[in-house]
Amino acid sequence: MSRSGHAASSGHGAHHGAVEALAKRIFKGTYGEGDSLVMPEVLAELDVSQTVLRESIKVLTTKGLLGTDKKRGTFVRPREDWNLLDTDVLRWKLAAGVSSDFFADVLELRRSIEPAAAGLAAERRTDEDLAALDAALSAMAAAGNDPVLLVRADASFHTAMLIASNNRFYAQMHRVIVPVLVQRDREVLAADGAFEQPHALHAAVVEAVRNRDVDGAYMAMLELLDVSAREHP
Repeated sequence: MSRSGHAASSGHGAHHGAVEALAKRIFKGTYGEGDSLVMPEVLAELDVSQTVLRESIKVLTTKGLLGTDKKRGTFVRPREDWNLLDTDVLRWKLAAGVSSDFFADVLELRRSIEPAAAGLAAERRTDEDLAALDAALSAMAAAGNDPVLLVRADASFHTAMLIASNNRFYAQMHRVIVPVLVQRDREVLAADGAFEQPHALHAAVVEAVRNRDVDGAYMAMLELLDVSAREHP
């Protein structure tokens, strides 16, 4: 690699590292809501150039974590301004730890989206969509009681179902729903040490989609979500 290429690579690495470090401090509360960043201190902590820090702040500003004004300088915005629909912000939130009410909020979101997506899938699914759903079901069945494989198959299933809706906005929701689903599955496993084989409930949704049963697919997905909520409140 040329010197210029190495420098560009190193600069990108420093920028990425600064963004991650700043975000981690914000989510941990090192920099609290409303706090102004003392730039000389931040520069010393992160050991980066002013240019790297400035670009990193721009990234976190677009994601709703930071704001700037003449009086306060760069400051941490209120949590309600943080863009949880951004995949990086959601990843940082999950890594920092989430409470049961966070999962409850996401369940409410899922109950409003996934049954409707399943109903649309029953109406619009293609052969390729069915193949993806069947592959997820097969992986779920083959996983037995292996928690890692079950979590992976569950994520694949819900991603495939959202995509099978053939609605471009529902299809994008897997970026929000699936990371939270994976985190919740992992926490359930850590707490219970067991994972009930969920193949039958998921298969019922796929069967309704295969038969183009719009109402059946909607209700089967709603039942899947509700059973999961009851078993793992």
